[in-house]
Amino acid sequence: MAGLYAKKIAEQGFAALAFDFRYWGESGGEPRQYESPNAKIQDIKNAVTYLQSLPIVDSKRIGGLAVCASAGYMAHAVAEDSRIKSFATVAAWLQEAESVRTVYGGEQAVRKKIETGLAARRKYEKTGKVDYVAAFEQDNPNAAMSGEPLYYGNPERGSIPEWKNRFAVMSWSEWLQFDSISAAPKVNVPTLFVHSENAALPDGVRKFYKTMPGEKKVIWMEGQQFDFYDREPYVDKAIQAVTSHFRKSLTDTKVSQK
Repeated sequence: MAGLYAKKIAEQGFAALAFDFRYWGESGGEPRQYESPNAKIQDIKNAVTYLQSLPIVDSKRIGGLAVCASAGYMAHAVAEDSRIKSFATVAAWLQEAESVRTVYGGEQAVRKKIETGLAARRKYEKTGKVDYVAAFEQDNPNAAMSGEPLYYGNPERGSIPEWKNRFAVMSWSEWLQFDSISAAPKVNVPTLFVHSENAALPDGVRKFYKTMPGEKKVIWMEGQQFDFYDREPYVDKAIQAVTSHFRKSLTDTKVSQK
């Protein structure tokens, strides 16, 4: 997904970087398949540092694009790191406590998962052993994700050999307490949201939009959540909107001189 978006953005004349977060894919770090919002936010900042070291990159004109859950991580990075001058999201998963309860079965279910995650974390710190569940399994309520195998259960889409179908149980405590929308009041850079009423958490986009003080725009499109990952014409339409946003916001002299 990230590679596809980076490729298409590069084809429009931008220098684009897609990378695996620590604990995932070809990047290092232990434990593997550990979903840590705090680590991912720091990794985005590290990516900015790397980009600024490249002679082909204007260090004062760096923007951040994020799809799905990475939108929340990017939002916090943008709020905390003034080197990121423009922000765009596609099919953003922007959660807070209320939406977490709705998605994960209510307050008691969320509390139980958090406690399970904390116990798994203590076990790892004491023994070095990591508890895992399936990241996706169609009919498994204990998996991190379940439901129809439209993307993660499809080997022609998300279920590729490079993706390990497991989820470190210790992730629950950090993930379920992560608040994407709390970053909004500190996001002052030009921001674009590309979303759909049929994608994940459209109300999260509305809440973030309402709370953030900076220049902002929402483009509502047709499509389901997974359509924006790799399906046409959804990806190309999103890319068109995102590249137009970056061309305008990153060539603004006021932005580039900050």
